[in-house]
Amino acid sequence: MATAAKTPRFSHPAARDTCPFAPPPAYRQAQQEEPVSRVTLWDGSTTWLVTRHEDVKAVLADRRFSSDSTRPGFPFISAGARQLNAGQPTFIRMDDPEHSRLRRMLTGEFMIKKVEALRPEVQRIADELLDRMTEGRSSADLVREFALPLPSLVICLLLGVPYQDHAFFQECSRVLLRRESSAEEVIDAQARLTDYLIRLTEAKRSEPDDGILSRLVERGDLSTEEIGAMGRLLLVAGHETTANMTALSVLALLRNPEQLDHLRRHPESAPGAVEELLRYLTIVHSGLTRVATEDVDLGGVRIRAGEGVVCMVNTANRDEQEFPGGDELDLTRDARRHLAFGFGVHQCLGQPLARLELQIALNTVLRRLPGLRLAVPFEEIAFRGEMLIYGVHELPVAW
Repeated sequence: MATAAKTPRFSHPAARDTCPFAPPPAYRQAQQEEPVSRVTLWDGSTTWLVTRHEDVKAVLADRRFSSDSTRPGFPFISAGARQLNAGQPTFIRMDDPEHSRLRRMLTGEFMIKKVEALRPEVQRIADELLDRMTEGRSSADLVREFALPLPSLVICLLLGVPYQDHAFFQECSRVLLRRESSAEEVIDAQARLTDYLIRLTEAKRSEPDDGILSRLVERGDLSTEEIGAMGRLLLVAGHETTANMTALSVLALLRNPEQLDHLRRHPESAPGAVEELLRYLTIVHSGLTRVATEDVDLGGVRIRAGEGVVCMVNTANRDEQEFPGGDELDLTRDARRHLAFGFGVHQCLGQPLARLELQIALNTVLRRLPGLRLAVPFEEIAFRGEMLIYGVHELPVAW
């Protein structure tokens, strides 16, 4: 069994190749040659990089790998990411029992049956956004006018956050999720967003509504700071992930016209198509981070207690052993084993809502815009390689 003394293979995050949808070549090569390998982080520290599907799944399911970012050895991929996990933590950076205690308070809000009841309202929002986008025009930026406002409106509705404040919290989100953000920039954005949510939470005490924040207040067993931290997590994750996944999915379909035609002709196949797009695109390109709490043997090496681990879900979702032909987009593929939402006790709480929004968004765009096409050359599209959540900054389209 190998030990932790291996020489780092490369620096993480690695440089991208010419295909913006594919993981960087260094990760794919590591998956084939050294699927559990050492890499160097921004601050000169080293961590383990896990790239195969079976190994990533094993780490995410193993309680010996901690999500607690306060533990020594926990890997951070940037100075901003380290600062983001300072201060009031959210439950995704906790272990049980505290993780389960806080997560259970929100589980009922995102149960499949409750989310499905939102379908008519999400469909109404999608149609109204496209009505405004297409009125008197034949081109627009799909990110700004559809992909971003759709999940933002929905998460604001669910939380009880005024949508008129969307420019503020979207700007804070951009700072928090930008890898190049300095610690000072993250401290400022985090403080402003948390203070905003704390003030909003205090207002709910005297003027409650039907939103999640009000229901958390009504419980009486959470501090205002805890509610503010939970609200921050849901607000940022609730719009950034789905917004980028929507725009990137449309772009991937435009680059694969036979797949686009399949979904347009078979809108009932949207649930399966969304799973394949989630697998193929996997917008968390920097990996999911853990730290070992005891020695663990994985993929032919021994990971020592106190050593960090970065699970590359994007390479795991292209693993040929799990998804033959995984570099190809195939909407008829059974992709349900993908790890785009993570795995184990920390897998994404809001995945039923994300699936619903993506199904509605894609079907509505394809149905309403039969002549949909890029308005600029593909080579001019600016991808979000500097962000923790991958996507495109703008998506100019015409119809």
